[in-house]
Amino acid sequence: MSDQSRMTEVLAEVAIMLLEYGAESRLIEQIPVRIGSALGCDRVDMALIPSAVTLSTRIAGQSATTTRRTRAQSLNMGVVHDILQLCIHLERHPAHIDDIEQQLRTIKPRYYPQWVLVPVIGLACAAFSHLHGADWPGFMIAFLAAAVGMWVRTALAKRRYPALISFAITAFVSTSIASLALLPQLSRTPNLVISASVLLLVPGFPFVNAFLDAFKGYLSMGWGRWLEACLLTLMTSLGIILASRLLNIHVW
Repeated sequence: MSDQSRMTEVLAEVAIMLLEYGAESRLIEQIPVRIGSALGCDRVDMALIPSAVTLSTRIAGQSATTTRRTRAQSLNMGVVHDILQLCIHLERHPAHIDDIEQQLRTIKPRYYPQWVLVPVIGLACAAFSHLHGADWPGFMIAFLAAAVGMWVRTALAKRRYPALISFAITAFVSTSIASLALLPQLSRTPNLVISASVLLLVPGFPFVNAFLDAFKGYLSMGWGRWLEACLLTLMTSLGIILASRLLNIHVW
């Protein structure tokens, strides 16, 4: 494989990693262009859609093009930050393509351990319910429902369940547990408890990225991400509705 072909593959891998881990489209486009310039490319062109990247490099009149599909990954700004730092380093200290390939292989997503993530998410949702007027028994139920929901969500993610199915199941579990607040003499604010227990499923990041992409001219990416966020919201709603119907919950 020629150096230009290897360079094209590396730049495409950078773009794919940025797309998979949640970077906005302008960043996905700019970073490979900057790295390509540092490597000596005369021009780097790219086409983005939510499921794939097509990238072309031009050096001394010769072009090389590759297309890569994305793989389902969770959001991870640590990966985006590491790639941006690599880009800045290469602009200041140009390196050979072999070194860049090696550095790119060392960039891996970092996650909080589950024993930290689960109680923190539970506490955040419970705190939200309390800030909006939930009583202390409701606070404890919201904590339990959100924490168990987060545990279910991470367990499903490890087993590679589709995000849409994972969100629906998690919403069903969290709503079912939060319905304990409806028991007599247990909580005076069951509506706040049930609402807060599913806040961990709000797809805020995809909605923000969708708006930023559309605002900056990446309409296809903006529409794709907006549709993804809407589908996640729909599946969350279906999980809540199913639990409400089965358990005869009427707090809305």
